[in-house]
Amino acid sequence: QVQLVESGGGLVQPGGSLRLSCAASGSIFSISAMGWYRQAPGKQRELVTDITSGGSTNYADSVKGRFTISRDNAKNTVYLQMTSLKPEDTAVYYCKVRYRQSWYNKREYDYWGQGTHVTVSS
Repeated sequence: QVQLVESGGGLVQPGGSLRLSCAASGSIFSISAMGWYRQAPGKQRELVTDITSGGSTNYADSVKGRFTISRDNAKNTVYLQMTSLKPEDTAVYYCKVRYRQSWYNKREYDYWGQGTHVTVSS
């Protein structure tokens, strides 16, 4: 069993900032990648950003320069610092982890968090 606990969503005015966090626990041997996705009403879920265990990052063009992903490998936690927020950033933000369950099983699994709402509005 894997648990992902997300926090940090809420209502913020345009231009404001929020910090999301996602802590993974449970039957996890190692995590290769952690990421954030979002889904706005009526739209498909999209990748916002992700980060590998080595620290390599990937960002959607729409958030480059405004959002920063980071992770604490010791805590199995990933963070998303969002600045200069725009109304179009309004969405449910989901955390996803790609992990292995044990040292002898090299298969990787994806697990999703329950989502946290971010609303950018004046």
